[in-house]
Amino acid sequence: MSTRNGITVELPEIKAGFPSPAQDYVENGIDLNRELVKNPSSTFFGRASGCSMEGAGIFDGDLLIIDKSLEPYEGAIAVCFIDGEFTLKRIHFDRRDGHLEAIWLQPENSTFPPIKVTGENQFIIWGIVTHSIRAF
Repeated sequence: MSTRNGITVELPEIKAGFPSPAQDYVENGIDLNRELVKNPSSTFFGRASGCSMEGAGIFDGDLLIIDKSLEPYEGAIAVCFIDGEFTLKRIHFDRRDGHLEAIWLQPENSTFPPIKVTGENQFIIWGIVTHSIRAF
C-alpha cells in the first residue's frame, strides 16, 4: 500500500522474472503411464534397432511401447517373431476369396525387401506398437 496526496493506492506485486506459458498447466501434470499405456498388464517396452522403419518415423534407438493384448490389424506396426528372430514391420494380410493366403511384413524403407510369411515359417505376432519415443 502506498499513500499519495492523501489517497491510498494498493500496488500490485510485479514479478521480475519471465512469465511461464506453461504455468497455467502445472497443476494438471502429465502421467505418461495414463497417456501411453492402455493395458498395463500386457504392455512392454522395447528399443528399435536398425533403419527399416524410418519411413514410419521409427528410428534406431527409439523406445517402443508394445501392447500384446491388441489384435493384429491391417497396416499395424508390429513386433514379430519369425524363424528365431524379432523384427519390427508393418503387417499386411493377403486375403483371397475370404481366406488368408499370406502375411507380408512390410518395412518402411525401400532399401529393405518385404518378407512373405508362409506356413513353413515359425511365426508369431508378438505385439502391436502403440507409440514410439525418440530422444533428441
